[in-house]
Amino acid sequence: MVRYARRKAGLSQRGLSVRSGVPQETIARIERSRVSPRFDTVERLLDAAGYAITAGPRRGDGIDRSQIQDLLAMDPSTRARTMSRSNENLRRLLAAMKRS
Repeated sequence: MVRYARRKAGLSQRGLSVRSGVPQETIARIERSRVSPRFDTVERLLDAAGYAITAGPRRGDGIDRSQIQDLLAMDPSTRARTMSRSNENLRRLLAAMKRS
């Protein structure tokens, strides 16, 4: 994450060191996974590169991936027929809901 942010910012490790106040050697060790940095160190490095840490739900939480995998396992023509049937079923459901 630190390496990605540094590179996207167009910074060398030394440049990030100057901006963040974290020694270049420490940045190198963090990027090589030689050390597990403290949260505030990562926050300083990302901030110096123009990034921020935000909290939120993990991507994909609550998603039933088995249906996605089943669709991807189908050949394209079968997938298109399946999706067409699903769309037709949805149209019927919506029509029934409007009538009631």
